[in-house]
Amino acid sequence: MKNPESYFGIQLLKWNKLFNQREMPWKGEKDPYKIWLSEIILQQTRVDQGLDYYNRFVAKFPSIEQLAAAEEITVFKLWEGLGYYTRCKNLIATAKYIAIELQGAFPTTYDSILALKGIGPYTAAAIASFAFNLPYAVVDGNVYRVLSRFFGIDTPIDTTIGKQLYNTLANDLLYKKMPGVYNQALMDFGATICKPQLPACHTCPMRKKCDAYKNNLVSTLPIKEKSITKKIRWLNYLVFEHNECVYVRKRGAKDIWENLYEFKLIESVGALPIEKLKQLKEIKAITGNQTFEINHISAIYKQQLTHQTIYGQFIRVKLTQVPNLTGFKKTSRIDLLQLPFPKFISNYLKDKNVSLNLF
Repeated sequence: MKNPESYFGIQLLKWNKLFNQREMPWKGEKDPYKIWLSEIILQQTRVDQGLDYYNRFVAKFPSIEQLAAAEEITVFKLWEGLGYYTRCKNLIATAKYIAIELQGAFPTTYDSILALKGIGPYTAAAIASFAFNLPYAVVDGNVYRVLSRFFGIDTPIDTTIGKQLYNTLANDLLYKKMPGVYNQALMDFGATICKPQLPACHTCPMRKKCDAYKNNLVSTLPIKEKSITKKIRWLNYLVFEHNECVYVRKRGAKDIWENLYEFKLIESVGALPIEKLKQLKEIKAITGNQTFEINHISAIYKQQLTHQTIYGQFIRVKLTQVPNLTGFKKTSRIDLLQLPFPKFISNYLKDKNVSLNLF
């Protein structure tokens, strides 16, 4: 068993006091709403990417009541580009629950925070320790890495045994008099000193007793047992145009980009040439007997997700009559810009060549 007066804890807090210069707008924050918001944004998101989103959310919704009262489409539009859109869906649901069911009072215990939708053990520990100074260790990727290297732990971090081991160790090491300060210091240390690539071992105050440093294992720890199998998908988006409007729909559940908007989608095993596109049954069912013109096929777009690599293209189809598209709505150019789209589509819409010629 370790204790907070150990070499590790003393050196960490000393480094934090004298050398930690990592600045973030939510550091030192005591408002649980803002801490919760920052933690949800930073799930599966790098700090440098999430920073601007956090600032925009706080500026537009300074309180949880204002977030809860906002139109869902407005919140999703503000979230656009962050990915993992289930986070946004849960953010809205939890904001409404706290604002309405709890009369705006954010839960103050670890268990009650953990019970909120979209919050797991890590996020609950972060909110509990940062906002309420409760003694719960935060265990994220930075913490796994620092503990694995310093103590020379080769148990895979993505196994049940590994997660239990690291969680127990992190809580044993936690400085319970200042859990928020300690948790933030440990995460900052992992982000700035004990980095995944090119760690600053030469300036690390713990290198003399770091097992990985002494045994030349820094580049191999921590260990993951499982490898991610990535699926490749080809998305062909048909942009049907009629009377200066296009047709879009909201994506459903049980797939990526839930609740975001898209054009008519046809998936394939690869890029579809124009002659094959014209012969597709799906297009004929939509266009009927009317004449139509495929007047542009975009370059190939790509987006890398955690478990999927997305390739695709956008095909503009000019129609002389209203298309047979169930579940789609006619949308003007102005309205189109107000809708939340996945990054894959918004990158296409932001292309200057597209925006100048669309409609």
